[in-house]
Amino acid sequence: MDFLLVGIAIGLTFFGLAMIASVSVFESHQITQKLADIGLREGPSNSFYLLRSFSHFIVGLIVLGITAVLPYNIWKRTAKIFFLLTILLILALFLPGIGNEYGTASSWIVFGGFSFQPSEFLKLSLIFYLSVWLQKREQLIGTFHEGFLPFASILLLSTIPIALQPDLGSFLILGAIAGVLFFIAGGNVLHIFLGSGLASIVGLPFILNKEYIRDRFTVFLFPNSPIIGETIGFQIQQALIAIGSGGMFGLGYGKSIQKFGYLPEVQADMIFSAMAEELGFFRLLIIFFLYSLLVWRGLRIARFAPDRFGFLVATGITSLIASQTLLNFAINLSLFPLTGLTLPFISYGGSSLVTSLAAVGILLNISTYSTEKTTSHR
Repeated sequence: MDFLLVGIAIGLTFFGLAMIASVSVFESHQITQKLADIGLREGPSNSFYLLRSFSHFIVGLIVLGITAVLPYNIWKRTAKIFFLLTILLILALFLPGIGNEYGTASSWIVFGGFSFQPSEFLKLSLIFYLSVWLQKREQLIGTFHEGFLPFASILLLSTIPIALQPDLGSFLILGAIAGVLFFIAGGNVLHIFLGSGLASIVGLPFILNKEYIRDRFTVFLFPNSPIIGETIGFQIQQALIAIGSGGMFGLGYGKSIQKFGYLPEVQADMIFSAMAEELGFFRLLIIFFLYSLLVWRGLRIARFAPDRFGFLVATGITSLIASQTLLNFAINLSLFPLTGLTLPFISYGGSSLVTSLAAVGILLNISTYSTEKTTSHR
């Protein structure tokens, strides 16, 4: 197994726990105080999000162990069922009493006191299903009728329910995964742009139908307007203040000011900004290097995968981690409109962490069948 890969993933997760312990103290106190006021807790706590994140980590670690041991070809046999199941779970969000809102999107299913986000699991199931589908149509991928049209249908089936939630971040990530897999399987570049355009034409009107998403694009296009900065642009303005305050070396671990009610979602989507405030630019370069190293190991596993399916799955998983990491960085730096997207391994979020660690386990299993030694010997 590629132990460097799993070491990086676990290291980033522990780092995420350390950052959540630091930046979530205020939010933890606020939410537990509300629970205490209505009699659901004895008193407030500063470690609410840390304890929940640690429980997510334990579950993720167990799932990583399972996916690392399971032969990766099992996902080939179950890809269609897994894909359809995740689509059904996402459609279930629109049924009364099942879908639950957190913030602004109806993206969570609550079951027996636990909640999960089906779109996170859809990212993995789409990788499996597309890998099987592309492998079977390898000679026809470049054609319009046998390649592009079925691919566009799969892409629309995956992204339209996400657009209806609406979840712009997952919409973009699913499109990125599908585009990368279609391209490396031999798809026509023009067809990729055509498919992206089609998904945007169909999906974006549903997404932009929500006023708060239109506001996010307004903030992105007119960032220097003082009126916008005080109203709909408050979150990204506070994120940039946090990043700017950190400078090159940071204010020091635990010394963030923006975490005290100024920066919304500080432990989740915007944790990068709080990291920048406490650690500074140079220390963040280390984190960026670790992500880069993880992506390199993922692509290396794909390169030496024993078959086409393993190659496509490893590339898809690596593309998922890389695209979501870069998009989260861009959002926090105001290089892209806010989308509510977590930073893999680090942000608070059980569904995101569990699926990320599950994906690493699958990469580990593929690495055990690596053809690298055989190739080097020859």
